[in-house]
This record gives sequence, structure tokens and C-alpha cells, in this order.
Amino acid sequence: MNSMTYTRQAVGQIALLILALVGIGISIYLTIVHYNAAPLVCSTSGLVDCENVLSSPYSVVPGTQIPISVPGLFWFVVYAALSFGAWRLWPGKRELRIAELVWSALGMLTVFYLVYAEIVRIGKICAWCTGVHVIILLTLLIAVFLLQEAPADEEYDVEEEPSSVTALHD
Repeated sequence: MNSMTYTRQAVGQIALLILALVGIGISIYLTIVHYNAAPLVCSTSGLVDCENVLSSPYSVVPGTQIPISVPGLFWFVVYAALSFGAWRLWPGKRELRIAELVWSALGMLTVFYLVYAEIVRIGKICAWCTGVHVIILLTLLIAVFLLQEAPADEEYDVEEEPSSVTALHD
């Protein structure tokens, strides 16, 4: 693999990691708001009404009192681990890029359901939720690009520097 492709892959993985970290931050914030009845920084009038959306029955995992932000937090933590692994630990593993794509697609299925709930069922939109939805869409688009750019079933060539022990024997 040439260095340009490696650089694009690395930049893509860093972008995915940053998106996952932002998603983790938003998910933590929304979880704190839910459990602590903390003030919500968002509009409460017109179409954008976070309070209305986040207090609706759709704001919790069906059949529980667990806020939907908790599985969202889990989703972003897994994505952060995948992107970090694909960037730093196993940069040549095509399987990780496939896993990122599959995980993003699962996230998008959830986004479709939640957007439907917001627009059709509740009639309001949550700005924080929309931010999370955009992040998940971006992860999907980047994952598709990275998978297309990744070489098929081969590792990146990493030049090894001679160890100090080898250098002493020369």
C-alpha cells in the first residue's frame, strides 16, 4: 500500500475517533440531564423542542426507564474502540473497516427509527439528538469511503527500524 492511501486511512480513522468522542460527550450530557433533572441547554419552542422530545416515551429504551442516550453511549464507545484499533493497533485489518461499516449501518437503522419518532410521533425535533444523528451519518459515509480505499486482504507495509540489539551486533 502506498503512503498516500495509508495517510488517507489514518486521517479517516482519526476523524471517526473524533466523531465518536463527540458522540460520547453528547450521550453523557443527555444521560446526566435525564437522571439528574439537570437543565437542558436547548430550545423549547417551535419545531425544535428538546424538552418535549427527551421527556417523551421514545426517549427511553422500550419497556424500561433507561434513557436512549445510554445505548447511544455504548454505540459510541464501541465505535471509538473500532476506530482506535483500525488507526493505531491493526491499521491493515480490512475486517475492522467492515466492522465499522456494519456498526455504522446499525446506528443508521436506529437513527431512522428515532427521526421517525421525532417527526411523526412527537412532532418536535431535538437539536442534541439531531447532532448525534448527523455524527452517525458521517461515520457511515466515512466508513464506506475507508472500506473502498482499503486494500483487499493485505496488511500495510510497516518499515521496521533495527533494534538497538541488532545495531550492537553489526
